[in-house]
Amino acid sequence: MTNPSPWRATVLTLFPEMFPGPLGVSLAGRALASGLWQIEARDIRASATDRHRSVDDTPAGGGPGMVLRADVLAAAIDAAEIGPDPSKARPRLLMSPRGRPLTQARVVELAEGPGPLIVCGRFEGVDQRVIDARGLEEVSIGDYVLSGGEIAALALIDACVRLLPGVMGKEASGTEESFSDGLLEYPQYTRPQLFEGVPIPAILTSGDHAKVAAWRRAKSEALTAARRPDLWEKAANLGSGQKTPKTKTDG
Repeated sequence: MTNPSPWRATVLTLFPEMFPGPLGVSLAGRALASGLWQIEARDIRASATDRHRSVDDTPAGGGPGMVLRADVLAAAIDAAEIGPDPSKARPRLLMSPRGRPLTQARVVELAEGPGPLIVCGRFEGVDQRVIDARGLEEVSIGDYVLSGGEIAALALIDACVRLLPGVMGKEASGTEESFSDGLLEYPQYTRPQLFEGVPIPAILTSGDHAKVAAWRRAKSEALTAARRPDLWEKAANLGSGQKTPKTKTDG
């Protein structure tokens, strides 16, 4: 019986030397070295057909900047899909500030699949025809603009890799953190017991696990309501247990 293929991220970029980058160290790096996941960075320019290896052209209708050509990028996508398991459907993502915001729920879905093919945009964007023709799902990591999609791709891959079986040392680490239940994570403390005159909240050293759990839940709700009212509204609508967050907790 053969082992299933490891989770694999294929990145189409004009700067393949940016990968694995920070994904080659810490948890992701150790998991990469041990074969728990794979990454393939492919140069979009390899699919250019002219002697200058051109990948972009001026925007139709005028305007500043350049646009990635549909024919070159489509060829790069098609070539990348002729991989070790072409029969297995993979999500095709385009990192884009106009995409749907990346959520932890979407990260979980991606981590549970075979791994995505990720297109890193540059310049003023990508010809819409290749987005439509190759079914690219536009994904955003925030309401700001980067020089290209590479940093966004690194963030997405890191978020997925840490959820793969065997990557994190303690499985509970992936379930008791921000966004795992639609709320921000509660505050964390460790030694020393007293730091600059401020002690660890007594309830956390009480040994009463039920009270600790209740304290953490209350803190998560209060933080979410204060910092991310959008998330709090969703959590409340889904029946999080309270319509009004607790803002006062025992220290």
